[in-house]
Amino acid sequence: MDEKAVVRKFQRELNSGTVSLVALGLMDASDEPLYGYQIAKLLEERAQGRLPMKQGALYPVLRAMEANGLLQSQVEPSTSAPPRRYYTVTEGGHRMLARWMEVWGGTRDFVERVLVGLAGDGDNDEESEDV
Repeated sequence: MDEKAVVRKFQRELNSGTVSLVALGLMDASDEPLYGYQIAKLLEERAQGRLPMKQGALYPVLRAMEANGLLQSQVEPSTSAPPRRYYTVTEGGHRMLARWMEVWGGTRDFVERVLVGLAGDGDNDEESEDV
């Protein structure tokens, strides 16, 4: 078994939904439209340099959210760089973020209950052996 490959696959699977959630949350909290690279840098900053994905993985997520009506975009020309696509959250995106946050909270709580329960089960077994 190639442990690194298994970990990378697991990380990709985790990222598939969480990237959408955190990107939408970040844009929802912004007072202004954001472009892709800017979003990636803000996520990286919040992750304290330990972004669990490649920046390039963000762009398909943004396009998919726009296709689903969660974001709208506008291309702005630039004199010093290529044109930038700026994204804003739609009303549907605001509503969906609230729903996703509920789902995330339930999922996070479930995972923690199971994993903490497993750790607790192991501790209880050791304690009972000592008695």
